[in-house]
This record gives sequence, structure tokens and C-alpha cells, in this order.
Amino acid sequence: QLQLVESGGGLVQPGGSLRLSCAASGDTLDTYTIGWFRQAPGKEREGVSCISSSGISTNYADSVKGRFTSSRDNAKNTVWLQMNSLKPEDTAVYFCAAAYLFRPCVPEKYHNWGQGTQVTVSS
Repeated sequence: QLQLVESGGGLVQPGGSLRLSCAASGDTLDTYTIGWFRQAPGKEREGVSCISSSGISTNYADSVKGRFTSSRDNAKNTVWLQMNSLKPEDTAVYFCAAAYLFRPCVPEKYHNWGQGTQVTVSS
């Protein structure tokens, strides 16, 4: 049974950077697409970035293109989300989740959700 655990969130000033990690256990990660999602207070959960099992295909929400980068190392069973030039509107709980195929980067297509990690961007 695949389990995912997010870490790396915290408080950062606007313009700063954070790197989130998604660590897998219970199964090897090499067959799974991994998505990053976020949910801010009062808003729906939204896709941030999804990366295919090989890392060849990656997509990003328009709001984070050019600022966020998703990467993975299947040998380490870990996926990362590098977040640069952070803005207050990036404040949310960030989740990682898995899919068996490379699917649209929307929450309903993913499963095996982690517990989430809080990212707060504030001066």
C-alpha cells in the first residue's frame, strides 16, 4: 500500500523560496504519476504541478509557471516541489498524491493522499 508524506512547509517572506518533499513508502514510486495540490482557506483544492512516473512529462498551473519546479528521484522514492519567488497568494496547505497513469492534474484523478504541509507566505 503506497503511503505518501509531505514535508518542508513553513513560513517564508514574499519573494522567498521553499522546497517541499513527498516521501513514499509501501511501494516503489517508479510506476506512479505524482501530483502536487494545494488548498487555501475558503477555496477548492487545486492542482499545482503533476509529474509523470519517469519525470519526462510535467505540467504546472498557470499561476505557478516559471516559479515552481517539480522533480523526482525514483531510486530515493521521493518527489520534490521547488517553490521560488513565493507570493502571499501561494499560502495554502500543500498535498502530494499518486495516480497510476499520467492524468489531468486535478484532485479527483489522484489517490493515496499525504497529510499535507502548511506553506505561509507573509511579510
